[in-house]
Amino acid sequence: MSNAENLRQILARPEVLILPGCYDAMSARLIEQAGFQSTFMGGFAVAAARLGVPDTGLISYSEMLDQGRNICSAVNFPVFGDGDTGYGNAVNVQRTVKGYAQAGFACIMIEDQVAPKKCGHTQGKQVVGRDEAFSRVQAAVDARDALKQSGGDILIMARTDANATDGLEEAILRAKTFADIGADITFLEAPRNEDEMREYCSSVRGYKMANMVEQGSTPVLPPQTLGELGYKIAVYPITLMLAGIQAMEETLKALAKGENPNHLADFAHLRDVVGFPDYYEKEKKYSAD
Repeated sequence: MSNAENLRQILARPEVLILPGCYDAMSARLIEQAGFQSTFMGGFAVAAARLGVPDTGLISYSEMLDQGRNICSAVNFPVFGDGDTGYGNAVNVQRTVKGYAQAGFACIMIEDQVAPKKCGHTQGKQVVGRDEAFSRVQAAVDARDALKQSGGDILIMARTDANATDGLEEAILRAKTFADIGADITFLEAPRNEDEMREYCSSVRGYKMANMVEQGSTPVLPPQTLGELGYKIAVYPITLMLAGIQAMEETLKALAKGENPNHLADFAHLRDVVGFPDYYEKEKKYSAD
C-alpha cells in the first residue's frame, strides 16, 4: 500500500487525526514510536532547525525536498509536507508536487500567499488574486492525477491565508473553490475564534485541517472539540520544537553552572531510537565470519 493510500484509509476513520509536527528524521521517528498515525513536516520548523532562519520564504524547494526525503525514509507512516506556494508558477507547482511524491510524502500542502511567503501566524502576509490561487491548486490536482496514471500517488491539501488579508468570507470562498477543483483537504489558516472555525467547517465540504499553534492566532482546542466543529485533522506544527527549545535551554543553563543536567534520556534509549539494535542485527547477519 502506498503512503498516500494509507493516509486515505486513516482519514476515513471516524476520529480526528492528530498530527505532531516534525522537523528532521529523529523527531519524525519519535512521533512514530509514540504511536501516532502520521506527521507533518512544516516549513516553519524546518527553516528553524535546518537553517536557523524565520519562516519567511528563505528556505528553498531543494532544501525542503532534501529534508523531506530524509524524514520519509526514516519512518513507515504517512508524512504531510509543506510545499509553500509551490516555488513559482503553476508549472513549478507541478514539479513540486511530483518531487514531493517521489520523496515519499503522502500529502503536500500548497498555499495562496504571495512569494516569499510568511508563517501563517505572523504579520505581513499577502495573498495572490483568486485566479492565481485557483490556478495553483488546479495545477497541483492535475499533477496528482498524472502521477496516479504513472503509478505514483499523493494527496493535495489546499491552504488559504485570505482570512488575515481579505476576511473570512473571501477565505471560505477560496476554500470552497479549492474543494470543488479537487483538493483532497482544505486548510483555512488562522481563524480568530470558534465562531470562525465553525463557519468554515459548516461551509466547506470535505476534510479540513486545524492548525494548533501555541500562542498563535487561533484558539488551541482539544481534538474532540475540533471534531465536533467539523475538523478532520489537528496539526501541532511547532509543539515538539517548543518543548525541545525549553529542555535544551534548561540543560545549557545547568552546564554553564558546572552542574550535571537533570531529566536526560538514557543513552541506551537514544541508541534504540536511531536504530543501533537493527544495525547490529544486520551486521551480524551479513558478517563474513
